[in-house]
Amino acid sequence: MKLLTNPLALRSALLLIGSVAAFLVGVVAIRMLRREILEESVPAGDPESNQALPLQAYAVIQQLKQQKFELQNEQQVQRRRAKTSEHITAAIIANLPCGTLFVAPNGLVRQANNAARHILGFASPMGMSIKELLRENSCVDDAGCNTSLIYAFETSLEAKSQIRTVESNYLTPTDEERFLRFILVPVLGPGGSVLGVAALISDQSELSAARENEIIRREEAAEMALELRTSLSTIREWTEQIGTTDEAKLAQSFAVDIYAETERLEKVVGGFLTGNKAAKAAHA
Repeated sequence: MKLLTNPLALRSALLLIGSVAAFLVGVVAIRMLRREILEESVPAGDPESNQALPLQAYAVIQQLKQQKFELQNEQQVQRRRAKTSEHITAAIIANLPCGTLFVAPNGLVRQANNAARHILGFASPMGMSIKELLRENSCVDDAGCNTSLIYAFETSLEAKSQIRTVESNYLTPTDEERFLRFILVPVLGPGGSVLGVAALISDQSELSAARENEIIRREEAAEMALELRTSLSTIREWTEQIGTTDEAKLAQSFAVDIYAETERLEKVVGGFLTGNKAAKAAHA
């Protein structure tokens, strides 16, 4: 009875009753609002649609999650394939017997394999400019015109489809002369812009030396043939004179001259054959 007469207890009880009533009114209002939303989104006369809608939404959400998962897996597979392809390409380029060099549009070397480093005589040419790398070395282009190697690379960077071949008596930083052949290939991007120039470098020094030796041997053979023809003509004249003279001293003199000439010819032919054998042994 004291609680009923206590004003503070009455206020608390009234507040509790009011809170419960407000909660119930809120629950009823939320349910009514939800029902109205469902009735507006679903055509009238289809009572089963109200129950099917949440199930359809759940199925769509699950399908979207599955597609996202598959797309992520496909992207990972593609990235792994791209990395594997890059590694294979890098390994192939690194182990090529010919030198490979890639120059960016700004004239800086971006890639160089081991063969290019050895041929050009630089331990690490990457990051160098073509002016520092090629220096004052000149070359001969396809048309037979003399120009600088730097200019050949610069013009290839400006071209979009022309493949050029130039040859150069290249001088390494240690002053070692090498005969090099450069094949310059412009590398194009998807939009047709030049991404840089790829250069294939081959050392033709041994082949050039062999060609020079072959030319020298041909010249020596031509000179020897001329000497043989001259000497044989002289020997024939002397033998004819021996046959027509009756003087023993004169015939003996011709015989001595013929013997000396044959000895000289033997030395010439022997020297040529010895040099030819030495040249063959050097290239064997």
